[in-house]
Amino acid sequence: MNSPPLATPTGPNATSAASAIPAGFIRVESKLEGITVYAPAPRVDKLADARSFKCPNCGATTAFDPRVGSMTCSNCGSVYAIQAQTVGRRANEFEFTLDTVNSTPRGWGLTRRDLHCENCGANISVAPTELSTTCPFCGSNRVAARTAVPDAFRPRVLIPFKTARDACTQLARAWLKRGWMYPSDLVHAARGAQFTGIYLPFWTFSARVNAAWRAEVGREKREQYFDVGEMKFKTRTRLEWNWEQGQVALPFDDELQTGASHINGRLLKRLAPYDLNALVTYDPGYLAGWRAQSYEISLNDAWDAARTRMREIARDACDEQIDSRHVRNFSMNAVFDDEAWRLILLPAFLATYRFADKTYQIVINGQTGKVAGDKPVAWTKVWAIVGALVLPGVLLAGLALAFGMLRYQSGGLFLLGGVVFVVGAIVAVVLLQQAQRGGEA
Repeated sequence: MNSPPLATPTGPNATSAASAIPAGFIRVESKLEGITVYAPAPRVDKLADARSFKCPNCGATTAFDPRVGSMTCSNCGSVYAIQAQTVGRRANEFEFTLDTVNSTPRGWGLTRRDLHCENCGANISVAPTELSTTCPFCGSNRVAARTAVPDAFRPRVLIPFKTARDACTQLARAWLKRGWMYPSDLVHAARGAQFTGIYLPFWTFSARVNAAWRAEVGREKREQYFDVGEMKFKTRTRLEWNWEQGQVALPFDDELQTGASHINGRLLKRLAPYDLNALVTYDPGYLAGWRAQSYEISLNDAWDAARTRMREIARDACDEQIDSRHVRNFSMNAVFDDEAWRLILLPAFLATYRFADKTYQIVINGQTGKVAGDKPVAWTKVWAIVGALVLPGVLLAGLALAFGMLRYQSGGLFLLGGVVFVVGAIVAVVLLQQAQRGGEA
């Protein structure tokens, strides 16, 4: 638990002892004249295990190469294996206890700096020699270097990059060419895209949810009655309401929850799935030559979001037990057991590109090469196709009306025109809905 701030008097009458900074505290701004306020100093690990990556052969800087899965030297070509173990879904999980949180290692385990984007607020961890960059989240150049925060939880496992950076342009070009509703020259936008390989933070949660439900369920009952007015028996349906209850037990394993707030969550979902069986124990060597983002969404906030999602799934499972569409006064009590968490890093390539003076984002799964992102829709092309779909029906109906005015039999032609129009309109609505969603493909 954090200690409360300390306040000491200042001024000519204050003692020299009071003006000294207490051990474990730092001076902060005071809103009261003559009062000095100290707050607990933030935890700063000395990072005794921090490593730098130099080639033993030539002294040049080495970096992780996804093509060989090892550290490589771009100067002399030497290759050095990373001593990490593939653990997959068997990777250790941690309980929600104070001791577990306090004992979790902090920092990256190697010397790094944070680059802070003044436009979108993202923080990107980079090598200490990298002082400026373009923000991979928003494309802004308003980026400033600052000391990395050493107090963040250290990831315990990660999935290394499998896709090479030089493959990203071709993957993006193929993705930009896909689809009929986009500008024909959109593929050329990939030429200026600069792809940044970055490890994104994710929380994984496991739990067992025991949900008990109770509700009034209406069952349809058919009964016969005698209609005095018509003097005959008839059949009618009525609802018979009764209280019912049930239970479901659901295990959740490795429910992913993003720890990054500066990237579109829907784009991250489109990158799925990541194969978590490829998780390896964390080694700082995997970050050498690559960027990483520390989590922006805290453990507690991520767990709240994951628990809400688990509760929704449990609610759906309870609904499936009720074999009637007539339900009222539904209530559910969900109990969570064996809650556990992990902080992991997943690889991705981020890039922004400009088209028609607007900025769009592309994200590539660094493990599978799957592409997602934003695309501009060519609405002129979309409306032309919509018009081509509904026009035949309109023309046939108009022709039928013209024949009718000339006293020709046109009922069949008018009916055909109506059918063609309805079919074309339904297809047009579907295409318009696809186009509206097409901005995020």
